[in-house]
Parts: sequence; structure tokens; C-alpha cells
Amino acid sequence: MKKASITKYMYDICAFAVVRASVTRTLEIADGLVNGGLPCMEISFTNNDAGECIKAVKNKYGNQIIVGAGTVLDSETARIAILNGADFIISCTADEDVAKMCNRYQIPYGPGCTTVTEAVNGLSWGAAFIKAFPISNFYGPKLVKIFKTPTPFMPVMASGGIDLNNINEWLENGVDFMGMGSLLTKGSAEEIAANAKKVKKAIDDFRNK
Repeated sequence: MKKASITKYMYDICAFAVVRASVTRTLEIADGLVNGGLPCMEISFTNNDAGECIKAVKNKYGNQIIVGAGTVLDSETARIAILNGADFIISCTADEDVAKMCNRYQIPYGPGCTTVTEAVNGLSWGAAFIKAFPISNFYGPKLVKIFKTPTPFMPVMASGGIDLNNINEWLENGVDFMGMGSLLTKGSAEEIAANAKKVKKAIDDFRNK
């Protein structure tokens, strides 16, 4: 049930921070997210110490926060992330070997897909959700309906260009998860907590209509 429970937890939270920072800074961001009631973050493997960042956050907060690995391009990196405690794996590409590795250890995988063909292939490999990348940056909220019209069963994650001004539009179009950058990663831990509370309120208000 690990894969299913983590995926459900991510859906319930709906938004998470996309982090590219040092271990010290990553912990500060985690403090803000936990205190702001939005305890979910993706740590990008564009950083050489991404594995250390994941381990540090999990050591401090354990199950109080969900920590994933981003920009995972191959199965070797996926295994490193999992060994360091990653709860989910996200990439900017779609890779069958990464999907198999994640399924083996019951870790949710979100491959980066530009076309519906790529996305359906990802689901066939066992992906838990599809990351619409990089097209979410170009098409905006309407891309969710473009994906979901022919494949309404497809869980879609968007990352890039999402903020408090347009979060409702993304939700109205049916997005399942949202990765957010500077809004949830810049400033002090207190400022991040304040922004996290605003994001959480926007999601809760929409879902409780």
C-alpha cells in the first residue's frame, strides 16, 4: 500500500515545493513547509547533494513530511534517491527503467511527458501520475483539460508558472498536483510558512466549495 498511500497523500496536499538548494537551506525550507501545513517537497537531482538533502529532511521530520526526488533521469539515480529516503520520484523525461525501479520498491513515479502518447506509455509502465513538462510552462492551466479530455483517468501534475494569482484556474482545469518554485522556497522559514498557508487555504477553499 506504500505507493498508493503516498500518491493519495500527495493528492490531498495538492501542492509542493520544488527545491534546488544546499542541505542547510533545504532544511530551512522544510521548516517553513511543515509549519505552514504544506509538508511536501521535491528535491532536484540537478544538485550533487540532493541525496544528502533528502536524507537530512527525512532524518529531521520523518513521516511529518513527504520528500521526493526530482530530475531523475535513470534507474541508478532513482535507486540512490530511494536509498536516501525519497518518497516519490519525478523526472523531466519518461523512462521505462526508472518506472520499473520505482514499481519494484513501491515508490510513486511521475514521468515528464509532452504528448498524450508519452503519457499513456508512462501509465502503462506503472507511473502513478504524469508530469506535464515542459508544456505546463507554455500552455498554462488549459493543458490539463487537453490531456484529460481523451484520458480522463490520467492523474496530471503541473510544474512551472503556478502562483497565488492563477492557482484557482489550475484547480478548475483539473490538475491533481502542482509543483511550485519561488513562492515556497524563497525568503525566511517564516515567510515560506506564510505562503504555504495561503496556498493551502486556496486549495481547501476550492475543494470545499
